[in-house]
Amino acid sequence: MALSRTDRRQRLRYRIRKTISGTATTPRLAVFRSNKEIYAQVIDDVNGVTLASASSRDKEIAKAKGNKVEIAALVGKAVAEKATKAGVEKVAFDRGGYLYHGRVKSLADGAREAGLKF
Repeated sequence: MALSRTDRRQRLRYRIRKTISGTATTPRLAVFRSNKEIYAQVIDDVNGVTLASASSRDKEIAKAKGNKVEIAALVGKAVAEKATKAGVEKVAFDRGGYLYHGRVKSLADGAREAGLKF
C-alpha cells in the first residue's frame, strides 16, 4: 500500500527524532512548513520548554515582501536572534521530515548567518 504524503513525512520525522533530541546545552531547532507559512522553534526536550520561536506570521516578517524562500531566510534570522538572546549558540537541526532544500534550507542558512551553529 502506498503511503500518503503526510504519512511518509511523519515516518521520516519519527526516524529523525529517534536520533535528534534537544538538551539545555544544545536545543533542537525544529521546522514546520505548511503550504503558505513556515515556523521554527528552538526546543529543550529534556525540560519540555520552547526557548525561542519565529514564524512567517510574525508582524515584522509578514510585512516583508519577497517569495517564500526569502521569507524563510528572514524567519531563520529571527529565530537565531531570539535564541542568542536566550543564551543559545549551538543547536541540533530538525528538518521535520522535509527535504533539506528550498524553504527548509533557506531557513537553516538564515539561522547560520545570524550566528547559530549547527
